[in-house]
Amino acid sequence: MSTTRRRIHRRPLVADRVRGIGAGGFAFVPNRFLLDGFFAALEPDELLLYWLLVLAADRQGMSFYRYETLCALLQMPPERYLLARNSLVSKDLIAFDGRRFQVLELPAQAPGMPRPLRSQQELELEDPATVRCLAEQSLRDADRGHHHRSARTQARRRDADEE
Repeated sequence: MSTTRRRIHRRPLVADRVRGIGAGGFAFVPNRFLLDGFFAALEPDELLLYWLLVLAADRQGMSFYRYETLCALLQMPPERYLLARNSLVSKDLIAFDGRRFQVLELPAQAPGMPRPLRSQQELELEDPATVRCLAEQSLRDADRGHHHRSARTQARRRDADEE
């Protein structure tokens, strides 16, 4: 059985303001970006950087913006920019050669959603809630250890003073 999408033609709300790609711009994003799960697979910083690169790109998807300009436009520190850029490269959505970006044609499938965390070790390394609880427990244990050492030190000092 064939499953073809039926196009529904609707009248625009403002007929004299229908957008189009004119001589001044080339930006476009295929509907697949939303419909096939690419949008949902990206983190907020990745989405921001991707949209900016789409807007800045020429007809071949090329953009020459420097990272300082991208960070300033996105109001994003370099560390977050690097994570977003590297993630978009690894998800095969952009190419980067150290100077230039290319927004690529969408791959056949959207990047996979995160796999389920199954082992205790995976949870301890990748689950933010587990990591936070472990860190808080470690701080409490360290604090208790400090108090115990401090109490022993004080007891020794008292004993030494009494002698």
